[in-house]
Amino acid sequence: MAEIQVAIEGEDSVSATENLLSISGISGNYTKSGETEKEGVVTTIATIVGIVGGTMAIAEQIRKWYLEYKQSKSGKTIPKVLIVGKNGERLLLEGATAEQIQKILNS
Repeated sequence: MAEIQVAIEGEDSVSATENLLSISGISGNYTKSGETEKEGVVTTIATIVGIVGGTMAIAEQIRKWYLEYKQSKSGKTIPKVLIVGKNGERLLLEGATAEQIQKILNS
């Protein structure tokens, strides 16, 4: 499997990224981009280097993870999550289906 990148933007991006990479069946790492002085926005870039198990099951877990963070009551948010497949295809998770996520994971 080639590497798949996930860009997570928002106040809770570090915690969200750590939770994403803790999903059973996903292995990878991440780096943190610095906060912009003006907006205080933090972005993390996770690199998924391995998926164990079926990609549909992983896609469903990623979608569930995203929806949980969008509905978080903590006050911290992750307004933008972008998946970039190995062929360069991009998908914003806002409104994405598990099938669309699976397509990126398989690309």
